[in-house]
Amino acid sequence: MLALDAPDFPALACGALVTATPATPLAIAASDYAVVRRAVEYISRHVRQQPEVEEIAAATGVSARALTDLFRRWCGLTPKAFLQAVTLDRARRIVAECPNVLDAALELGLSGPGRLHDLFVVHEAMSPGEFKTGGAGLVIRFGFHPSPFGLALAMSTPRGLCGLAFADQGEEAAALMDMRSRWPNAAFEEDPAATAPLVARIFDPASWQGDQPLRIVFIGTDFEIQVWETLLRIPMGLATTYSNIAEHVGRPKAARAVGAAIGRNPISFVVPCHRVIGKSGDLTGYHWGLTRKRAILGWEAGKVEPAGG
Repeated sequence: MLALDAPDFPALACGALVTATPATPLAIAASDYAVVRRAVEYISRHVRQQPEVEEIAAATGVSARALTDLFRRWCGLTPKAFLQAVTLDRARRIVAECPNVLDAALELGLSGPGRLHDLFVVHEAMSPGEFKTGGAGLVIRFGFHPSPFGLALAMSTPRGLCGLAFADQGEEAAALMDMRSRWPNAAFEEDPAATAPLVARIFDPASWQGDQPLRIVFIGTDFEIQVWETLLRIPMGLATTYSNIAEHVGRPKAARAVGAAIGRNPISFVVPCHRVIGKSGDLTGYHWGLTRKRAILGWEAGKVEPAGG
């Protein structure tokens, strides 16, 4: 059984365990996610039965009290409130009530809690020529770090964050290979000291400050970048559909192409591809796994509507 008292979390270098360092808030959240993941997997299999906290706790190997305390610490919600936040019925209701969420997002002011994260992201795009060369001449620094959703692989250029991926233990090499394949001619240098401050800001709502925006850089085709820019307009706590995005990029019949572009989004979480669902309310695919997608949506629900019962 996983200890719940926030043990020291080992630093990671290319997935290898090295000298242990004192636990940080992100390390604690990453440790919590190991339990959260088991709970989310159980909830996903039994969502129609709406299992009680005791049943979820038993399936994850902890007590009901420990699970409740852990969920409150991890996302600000009780397991029951988290379950309600990630049900198919809720997803369907969001789609039905907010069919034009991308239009509505433009009318939200700075006080809109659902846009806190997105409003403080500043983006630019590499030139088409830079993309076509596969990143030739580009130096990308990378590092693995703990996050509320497991291990995060962050990648940056001098112009800003260019990649953010997730991996479960043992999948670090595959995650790195996947990201490197996107820019095959770039030079990659492991430098967790360079990427750690970015990760700390990305997952700390207190750091989402307008006077210090997170700078990101898109490296993709013109169409992909257009789709990714549209994703940034989806407010936290809400969702939209592939077809809605297709309409907004002027390609109403290209929902499948939009789906492919979303699947290639290299900056997960920050560019919220997890907020795109099927017309039916189904979560559909997610490059880093549906369990993680459900976890992220629940975590965000806790930030928008804290202290759920």
